[in-house]
Amino acid sequence: MADRATICECFARDGLQHETAHVPTDVKLDLIGSFADAGFARIEATSYSHPERVPAFRDASEVLAGLPRPAGVAYKATCPNPRAVERAIADLDAGHGATELSLLVSATESHTERNMRTTRERQWERVTEMVRLAAGRFRLVGVISVAFGCPFEGAVDPGVVAADAARFADLGVDMITLGDTTGLATPSAVRDMFRRIPAGGSAPRVVAHFHNTRGSGLANCVAALEAGCRDFDSSLGGVGGHPAQIEYGGGMTGNVCTEDLVNLLESEGVATGLDLGKVMAASERCERALGRPLHSMVARAGFGLIGGEVIRNA
Repeated sequence: MADRATICECFARDGLQHETAHVPTDVKLDLIGSFADAGFARIEATSYSHPERVPAFRDASEVLAGLPRPAGVAYKATCPNPRAVERAIADLDAGHGATELSLLVSATESHTERNMRTTRERQWERVTEMVRLAAGRFRLVGVISVAFGCPFEGAVDPGVVAADAARFADLGVDMITLGDTTGLATPSAVRDMFRRIPAGGSAPRVVAHFHNTRGSGLANCVAALEAGCRDFDSSLGGVGGHPAQIEYGGGMTGNVCTEDLVNLLESEGVATGLDLGKVMAASERCERALGRPLHSMVARAGFGLIGGEVIRNA
């Protein structure tokens, strides 16, 4: 297949931040190792969030220190503020740093206040300082949360999101993630947004990050694909959402299910570079780690017709 897409597996960070039960460090390492073994070239491994606010990631440095380091696998850590980048630099200097750092902004003032306890302009000042501190030592991913709608303010002006993307590009980030944080996007809004933001050439790659809160996650992925996007975030089992200690939005706020997205892309002739049997094995590991069936349809039914053949689960 000539057409290819890259999926960043987000279970270990965006997925686990929504969980109330503690997941031990050794279990996280086993899970992330299975993601790397399945062929994910980008894996969201942890977050340098404040350990009191998001205790799921108290072990960020321990996780990064224990990860396997196969060639071609990039590990991403989320950084909400300059102190987080300083921690990332210390781990890098110790020989076990992240490959990528996510730098966060929100498209609305209300979500910025709830999620990061500051104003939009102050957060942009922090992001500028974070880029300076990173000093070209990491691949930088600028993340725009609530890009398609805010649980507090409702509709979001696409022009604001486009301006935020341009601001990230001016700072020299490598990728820009458009986050549908509580599943308010629709396919028409997605197509419009992705066509507003320059892509290709020297422009940062644009990543689609959809939540399936209202069941439209895969439809929005198709809309992004049709608009030229080839980078996606998803989570095995569809887990994830806001940190468990910070409640907003209703329903199941989880991510698009990786298993279902892989099935869709591969069935449409878009290669993911993943070993499908090992993806399913990783999916089963995630369910065992959380002690319950998760939300993937493909985890129950198996992969469909890919390349004209039924793919048997490993």
